[in-house]
Amino acid sequence: MQKILVTGATGFIGNYVVRELLDAGYRVVASSSHAERARAQPWFGKVDHYIPFDLGNFDPATDLYQLFGKPDGLLHLAWEGLPNYRAPFHLESNLPRQIAFLKNLVRHGLKDMTITGTCFEYGMQNGCLYETLPADPQNPYGQAKDRLRLSLEELQLDSPFVLKWVRLFYMYGAGQSPNSLFSQLTKALNNQDKVFNMSGGEQVRDFLPVAMVAKYLVSIAGQQKITGIINCCSGQPVTVREWVEELLKKGNQPISLNLGYYAYPDYEPMSFWGDVHKLNKILGKI
Repeated sequence: MQKILVTGATGFIGNYVVRELLDAGYRVVASSSHAERARAQPWFGKVDHYIPFDLGNFDPATDLYQLFGKPDGLLHLAWEGLPNYRAPFHLESNLPRQIAFLKNLVRHGLKDMTITGTCFEYGMQNGCLYETLPADPQNPYGQAKDRLRLSLEELQLDSPFVLKWVRLFYMYGAGQSPNSLFSQLTKALNNQDKVFNMSGGEQVRDFLPVAMVAKYLVSIAGQQKITGIINCCSGQPVTVREWVEELLKKGNQPISLNLGYYAYPDYEPMSFWGDVHKLNKILGKI
């Protein structure tokens, strides 16, 4: 049975990933900077260990591989300051501490990493986004993630390890940031609001429930045949308006959409979705 270290275990995705790993029979070492939040999770008594850890404050001389119990693999979700994509601290603070953390693990013995990246690494490219496209990130968050990937690829030349770089697209579900579209819509429905303010809704996106994202991440982490950049998404383009209307249909609650209330974001292209050929290979669909 493999032992997997999960960082960011108390985050939006992390809670789903820990549960999915346990359900799949993995031994789990969970870590985050929120110990109190971890103790409140249903998985807390089921993991091998929970180890509180702050990426911004650790002794670089520490053998982190030993500290985390010499895991067989890492599923690295931890990243601070989201969803503030345009803040400079992603490059100034997050990036150097992430590099230091991951290099420490590799140089002390870690041989398998699954790291979450972002569709923002593709920048302002429209259409179907393939993993072979050049990265062209246009905001600090995407730039920091891309530089982290390049740093790890360079590290592989000196200290060989398996790297699976998973570019996440648009996920949604319970526990998401209260500022997200899904959470705002859920709140409006719970409040029985008559009107929901949103953008024009014509932007095309690639949505996936977070529970499915967790399943895909566990499948990706559990294999070593397909590595490198891997899109984690549905592969199905849909307009934001269509997606919202489908959620309303499932909820069977009447609410009027005030389209055009918000401007379209200027940090992402109007129409994009991900190619899932590599993902489907991992999932055994092709």
